[in-house]
Amino acid sequence: MRLRTDIFVSAILRRVFAKGGFAAVEAKGADEAGVVFIRQHFRDGLETLYGPAPQSFFDEETTGARLFEQRLTRKEPDRIREMLERERRFDPDLWIIELEADDLGDIVPLVDQRQNPL
Repeated sequence: MRLRTDIFVSAILRRVFAKGGFAAVEAKGADEAGVVFIRQHFRDGLETLYGPAPQSFFDEETTGARLFEQRLTRKEPDRIREMLERERRFDPDLWIIELEADDLGDIVPLVDQRQNPL
């Protein structure tokens, strides 16, 4: 069983604040099962966008987990915004979280830390 999206987002925000970073919800989606995208802001004005990992990264043990992959790395905010607008046209119930944290390694579960079984 997967954790509700609103609870998952709240946990991410708390983790960021506990590490001294800043976090905010830019767009709130469906409480129960909304897709989550994460915008990581850097001091130089660039951003990295994280989105849900493909299903191929999940197995029977991690079916209820959430994993993220980098979609765009250190790009201009306009480019990130354009991609999120395309995603929103496809799925209007998505969540967008903005984070100002240098390292997301132990805050956000990334697929870089797992091997793709395919």
